[in-house]
Amino acid sequence: MDLISLQTGMDNIRGVIGCPVAGVTSNELFDASSVVHEFTQMFIGNKAYTNLPRKFNVTISACKEACTHAEAQDIAMTPAAKDLGGQTVTGFNVAVGGKMGSGGYRIATPLNVFVAAPEAAAICSHIVGIFRDHGPRELRTKARLAFLIENWGVDNFRKELERRVDRPLASAGIDQRTPKHTDHIGVFRQKQAGLNYVGLAVPVGRMTSEQMVQLAGLAESYGNGQLRLTVGQNIIVPNVPDKKIGELTSEPLLQELRYDPTEVMRGLVSCTGMDYCHFALIETKGWALKTARSLEQKLGKTQPLRMHWSGCPAGCGNHAAAEIGFQGKNIKRNGEIVEAVDVFAGGAAGCEPNLPVKLMEDVPCDDLPEVIAGMVKYGAFKAMRQQLRKIVDAPSDKEAPSAPDPAPGGVAIADVPEGGAKLVRVGSEEIAVFKKTGQLCALQNSCPHEGGQLVKGRIENDAVVCALHGYKFDLKTGACLNDGKLRAKVFSVVEENGHFKIDLNEKETKG
Repeated sequence: MDLISLQTGMDNIRGVIGCPVAGVTSNELFDASSVVHEFTQMFIGNKAYTNLPRKFNVTISACKEACTHAEAQDIAMTPAAKDLGGQTVTGFNVAVGGKMGSGGYRIATPLNVFVAAPEAAAICSHIVGIFRDHGPRELRTKARLAFLIENWGVDNFRKELERRVDRPLASAGIDQRTPKHTDHIGVFRQKQAGLNYVGLAVPVGRMTSEQMVQLAGLAESYGNGQLRLTVGQNIIVPNVPDKKIGELTSEPLLQELRYDPTEVMRGLVSCTGMDYCHFALIETKGWALKTARSLEQKLGKTQPLRMHWSGCPAGCGNHAAAEIGFQGKNIKRNGEIVEAVDVFAGGAAGCEPNLPVKLMEDVPCDDLPEVIAGMVKYGAFKAMRQQLRKIVDAPSDKEAPSAPDPAPGGVAIADVPEGGAKLVRVGSEEIAVFKKTGQLCALQNSCPHEGGQLVKGRIENDAVVCALHGYKFDLKTGACLNDGKLRAKVFSVVEENGHFKIDLNEKETKG
């Protein structure tokens, strides 16, 4: 909400993300703009919120259509409702510790906290204070809030938050988001009678100065001069009267920045790339456009295909939260260095978040149109989505860690192959469950080194070897045999009547 340049770099709170059509869309629980502004005014120019262990991202949104990638933020406030004292109160559920870089996508952990809108900015302030005072600072790659949550556990973090606010916090309310996501592209009626907002696709967020001047003129002529930006790098012109919609959509600029883009182009997102970022390994925007235009020809313009590009592991293009994600790299081909990508699939944010699966490595960018078109035509991505939906949502004993539910249920022990592994999701945690000589061991799925999936590794002696870089982790203690500073979280496995459940409280280990 409102772009400003203060504190946008270094180890500060970055610009707070809100729904780009807050206050005008009918698909919001309430207008959360005042909360965004209140929290922003708290930290801008305030030294108490500077010199954090690392950058800090926040989203505060009451949009029901999950338009802000909330699960990838350090603080995610999403629309919820709760019965308090016989009265339904609207506000937010709170999750913490989401991220894209520093080892890969981590889905924000629910705090089991509901806050009414008037309290929300203060709660954000206290969470930032906890990170400032206790966040790890030893290694830049391990200095995000996510790692404090992993070290402390979410229950201890919640207790510290309650200590700071000096009162008990309400448990989570009912999530008001729908499974449907939106990009706000198109022509939509506002909740204000006779007005509309028009979302325009800006392919990979790249505009010329001439287009910017023209767009500003259109906003003045057809709206109230206001322009809004989306997380998908697109632009919204709000407050357009009914009688002006036809004229606006006929403007020449809207043949370039379309309100009705092709399905391939509307789902296209790219990081800055090599043009302006020294971390990027490939020219993401150019490759993204070239690939998308080729796919339009090969697949047709109505084929839905949400593609995100990141030029390096930092993940600024949010490739891990896309249907198809590309992470840039350089490889040697025929003795020459060429730009290439690793290909991911199945990532998602929203009320049904999901970590992606790496499908391919070292694909030259020149080959991508043929590769992706072939996979789409033969249903590879559809099959991947179906496979991801089969990942087990195992019941959690987190609410009663001392005594698991004795009734039959959970995951069948026979589903875990001897000498192999099975991926199990408990709440927002992805856990790799291994079976060695009949004994089950459970570790966090994300490798603490660079985010590889341990479930894809192989068992070697009493350790799992990550398939990404070969780092080994003891199955019983989680200790890394390559780097003593790294350790995978280990969880207790409770077996009952041929099934098992995972206790989310991290298992105490020795060694």
